[in-house]
Amino acid sequence: MQRRQLGSSDLWVSPLCLGTMTWGEQNTEQEAHQQLDYAINQGIDFIDTAEMYPVPPNAETQGLTERYLGTWLKKRGLRDQLVIATKVTGPGDWMAHIRQGPDLTADHIRRAVDASLQRLQTDYIDLYQLHWPSRPTNYFGRLGYQVQPGEGVPLEETLSCLHELIQAGKIRHYGLSNETPWGTMKVLTMADQFAQSRGWQRPLTVQNPYNLLNRSYEVGMAEVSHRENIGLLAYSPLAFGVLSGKYLNGQQPEKGRITLYQRFSRYNGMQAEQATARYAALAEQWGMSPAAMALAFVTQQPFVAANIIGATTMDQLQENIRTANSMLPAELLAAIDEIHRAIPNPCP
Repeated sequence: MQRRQLGSSDLWVSPLCLGTMTWGEQNTEQEAHQQLDYAINQGIDFIDTAEMYPVPPNAETQGLTERYLGTWLKKRGLRDQLVIATKVTGPGDWMAHIRQGPDLTADHIRRAVDASLQRLQTDYIDLYQLHWPSRPTNYFGRLGYQVQPGEGVPLEETLSCLHELIQAGKIRHYGLSNETPWGTMKVLTMADQFAQSRGWQRPLTVQNPYNLLNRSYEVGMAEVSHRENIGLLAYSPLAFGVLSGKYLNGQQPEKGRITLYQRFSRYNGMQAEQATARYAALAEQWGMSPAAMALAFVTQQPFVAANIIGATTMDQLQENIRTANSMLPAELLAAIDEIHRAIPNPCP
């Protein structure tokens, strides 16, 4: 399997990253370990998790995903062969079960890192990400920018703590997530400002949603990724499984995420249904499954550092991994763009 460099760092990773947010909710520890064994044997060496996982988040299961990865690492002893990424939780009333209300202060980040290291049973984290900004802004599909009071935790405090952790050897690099063009450039500017005087590093990656139903990353953020060498870690490449076609025509698969959790409505709606049906028909014309086409589209974008795949069954995981080196031909890409122009970003 090919490898891609994260920024200008010494980290080279597989083009597919194994996502884990179902472990502890839809997947048992045994199933998580089975996924890891298979993925590693197929050449995947990049694993992404978060302290708030599994999803949907709640106090009873919080941290289980990292724990499952940690027990596998202890059993397999392959730590040095993998790149492991995790995230510190941003603020929000719905996260009150984590540290009585988390934020990106130095105190919260230090406590979060130590807890993640303990659950992961490792001495260091390769890529530590800010799960979402502290300041009020647009993420998780919010449309229509509104001026809101508050600026969040001072960015200098957050970044200073991350670099303190780099110096301590607890993390090797850091990244952003659910970030905007303004926020990304602000972090890059501050990192450059203190590069010589304080030895600060630039962030390596931005983890944002990107899929055939949500190509909003291409407007603004893709140019930042390209020109600033801060690649996208694309999450939800199948739009919660919608792009597999399994929810078309009113279908409600028994164990599907959207069937199980009605709160996940981001990729529902008439326009999403129409676009998905057209993408599924196009894939069929080209002799591909809708999921394979959707994943290949994301992975081959030049601004994508890695495509974060997730699966609840081994059949899904195997199909996803088979797309690792797929390249869609120009004619098919043109047909995809034709659908996108007709129904642009139905689920931003």
